[in-house]
Amino acid sequence: MPNKTVEALIEGGKATAAPPLGPALGPLGVNIGQIIADINKKTSGFKGMQVPVKIRVDENTKEYKISVGTPPCSSLIIKEAGIEKGSSSPKTDKVADLKIEQIIKIAKMKEDSLLGKTLKEKVKEIIGTCRSMGILVEGKPSVEAIKEINEGKFDKEIKEEKTELSAKELKELEEEKKRLAKEMEERREEFITKAKEIISKMEGKPRGEIKTKLTEAEIPLVIIDELLPVEPRPGEELKPGAEAKPKEEKAAEKGTEQTKQEKK
Repeated sequence: MPNKTVEALIEGGKATAAPPLGPALGPLGVNIGQIIADINKKTSGFKGMQVPVKIRVDENTKEYKISVGTPPCSSLIIKEAGIEKGSSSPKTDKVADLKIEQIIKIAKMKEDSLLGKTLKEKVKEIIGTCRSMGILVEGKPSVEAIKEINEGKFDKEIKEEKTELSAKELKELEEEKKRLAKEMEERREEFITKAKEIISKMEGKPRGEIKTKLTEAEIPLVIIDELLPVEPRPGEELKPGAEAKPKEEKAAEKGTEQTKQEKK
């Protein structure tokens, strides 16, 4: 049987008969309105996110099958947590907290692409991703959350496939996110103060030696890169806190100097 496959990237729950779907489906003689409705139903859980969709149409019978891809686990976690990105220092900085219901929701969204055989195993996979992003689960680091799952603490929620939160729980999560952000900013200021002290005491030392000392002091790499100057170019002297001039700026200075010499 002749088949035609239409592929498109649409916003979850907001597919329309406008391009790219309408013009691609029109020549196939199918019920475009019904297909659009089915797509929006299947992608309603991905609102605000771009989702890959495939529509396979039997050109004889006009029957169709819709396959919906899913964004990466990290993107789903970011959306569910209401943040812009994960933590750059996940071991020390926690940027959000998720309830077990939210983890179950993500696990169900990604169930076809996860390795676990049961929903419980898939939930633990999602929590593993949270670990690398600095996301707490039920107020605890991922290792502790997985331990509680293994002990059966959330068996009821997982068995019932609970994915909804109350307004009170959502408010609590928002307050927790604000608290974590405040803690992270305070910790950042402490790291910066400590790093500056080390850099000041080691003034004149090689950059590599200073960086090693900062690393030993457990200063996050993002702060080290922010405060520690780049390696000086040959013939340059660069003190801690200074910045090497960009190549473009140095080239412009060189050109200006050549012009002066020519005028002489």
